[in-house]
Amino acid sequence: MTQPTSSSAPPAAALQPGKFVDSDHPDVVAFARRTIEGATTDHERAALLFRAVREHPRYDPYTLSSNPDDYRASAVLERESAYCIPKAVLLCAASRAVGIPARLGFADVKNHLASPKLLAMLGSDLFIFHGYVEMWLDGGPIKVTPAFNAALCARFGVPPLELLPGQDALLQAFDGQGRLHMEYVRQRGLYDDLPLDEILTEFEALYGPGRIPKGAENLRSIHDEAFHGPEASLKRP
Repeated sequence: MTQPTSSSAPPAAALQPGKFVDSDHPDVVAFARRTIEGATTDHERAALLFRAVREHPRYDPYTLSSNPDDYRASAVLERESAYCIPKAVLLCAASRAVGIPARLGFADVKNHLASPKLLAMLGSDLFIFHGYVEMWLDGGPIKVTPAFNAALCARFGVPPLELLPGQDALLQAFDGQGRLHMEYVRQRGLYDDLPLDEILTEFEALYGPGRIPKGAENLRSIHDEAFHGPEASLKRP
């Protein structure tokens, strides 16, 4: 269920486990506790979790799936690669597991440096339901997206995002050369758990029936140098 942003206190559900945000799963709890070892403040803990999920699983848009099993945080932990929504689910769950209130947020974005293969696969330059996380830190909410790992950011020519005190960490509007990179065109709201049925319905309406495979493995046959090549560079046509 969508909930409004509050500037006074996080909703109670932002600390509760969900079907997909399974923050009480032993593997999620162990991962979160291991990751924040040595941190002394919530911001330090959040920054460590953010960086860990940003880097693993690595970002790969060709892991789209309609299988609910691919979206549980405990399952995402076992993946080598994932796209923005599963990565956001994992960060949300790990945050809750160590007492940091968190919710899922979604927005429609245009990635102006998306590869031709990716655009052809989707049939659109609009990426709907880009996933991010609202984390409650220092008395207020901030929005962060752990989507792009550092190696991929280097290919795009943008610095990897870091979680800094009092600042949102959303995808960069411009790349390192000042070219338009990521444009947020619509906010979809905040959710306590993943609204997968709504997301898949909207995916099919925009991208067409059959575009989203039933399992994340079904798109692995597509080799896109922008996301799979070890030294690939993403060049504007």
